[in-house]
Amino acid sequence: MTDTRFEHEPSFVDFILSPQAIRERAASLYKKAQEGSTHFAIHEDKLDEVANYVKDVTLENYPELDIPFHSRWGHFQAGGRDRLSVLDASLDGLDAEERAKAKLDLVIVSVLLDAGAGPDWAYTDGQLKIGRSEGLAVASFNMFFQGAFSSDPSQPLRVDAVGLMGLSKQALETGFQVTSDNPLVGVEGRVDLLQSLARTMFMRGDMFGQSLPRPGNLYSFLAEQAADGKVQAANILDAVLRGLGPIWPGRIELGGTNLGDVWQHRLLGPLDSVDSFMPFHKLSQWMTYSMVEPIEAAGLQVEGAGELTGLAEYRNGGLLLDLGFLALRDPMWASKAHAPDEELIIEWRALTVHALGLIGQRVCELLDKEPEQFPLARVLEGGTWRAGRKIAAELRSDGTPPLKIKSDATVF
Repeated sequence: MTDTRFEHEPSFVDFILSPQAIRERAASLYKKAQEGSTHFAIHEDKLDEVANYVKDVTLENYPELDIPFHSRWGHFQAGGRDRLSVLDASLDGLDAEERAKAKLDLVIVSVLLDAGAGPDWAYTDGQLKIGRSEGLAVASFNMFFQGAFSSDPSQPLRVDAVGLMGLSKQALETGFQVTSDNPLVGVEGRVDLLQSLARTMFMRGDMFGQSLPRPGNLYSFLAEQAADGKVQAANILDAVLRGLGPIWPGRIELGGTNLGDVWQHRLLGPLDSVDSFMPFHKLSQWMTYSMVEPIEAAGLQVEGAGELTGLAEYRNGGLLLDLGFLALRDPMWASKAHAPDEELIIEWRALTVHALGLIGQRVCELLDKEPEQFPLARVLEGGTWRAGRKIAAELRSDGTPPLKIKSDATVF
């Protein structure tokens, strides 16, 4: 969509790319749901049940509560195999900044490849068969190690724009072991996204480097913005949104800025007005959380992670439906597949964001933790995402979410 449809103040783009906008507009749709205006009914009497379920899952996985941020890094360790030690050993000869860049190269591409795999795909790594998000993580990790994203065979542990431009659908299918018996949802969308990333990096040399653009060069961009060795999480998110924004296909643009994971809902305002916009920035926030560890390992301190929001994705949203915090007003809506731009899905995601804030507060109370000690990024990891997967597996043999989603591999 072009920006000619929407009148807006110049500052509106800054607002709609902010966590504040996600929170405010999710809260507005939550209020509409409470008033009975949406596809969903809210049963707040279920809050304690959901929070206790999340608490129990958290203690199962992290009995000492030594919980990292919700990020991609844990997925690379799928099946109990310590792949990160292998990565660290391979990067041992590099200085701290170059190690950070290599790790950002890996994690940014891996997150972009992380949209839902579908229930019928799995990745075989030695004797391990790994499905879903962890399988996607290990597949992308191994492709990175094989130099699949680098244009220089002598520098395999790198992602660069030239390497991504040369990535074919066949190469991705081979790397992800895709066959007719092992189908992966949205292969073409994933390849298009990485090639779009390459084109975008060439356009933004100020962020990704002039001579041979790399995703990891965002480290240098952020380091230049740091004050007293500290960088704000919101600034990382802003860099991700502005630097990677052009890669998202068919999204709303305002003033030349691709808004990415932003949709429209008539309950927020007229559809010819920016008042209707509902931002989520799910993959971008997931990427931001995943960038924290390499940035801090290189010596910068990341502050303000609590400013980011919960992630509007199907595991968190599925948890709320499966435990009855949310309920479809018409159960027949669960029988059809829904696209990301449908109002039912926009509502589901918005209600999920707002509810995650409530759940996070309640889990902190149950664990006797202060929010500063136990930010939402830890509750998600501990946490809501795992709880959503667990309850889905208990209720449905294939572990699919309670709503059917038409995925193009760029949202969920």
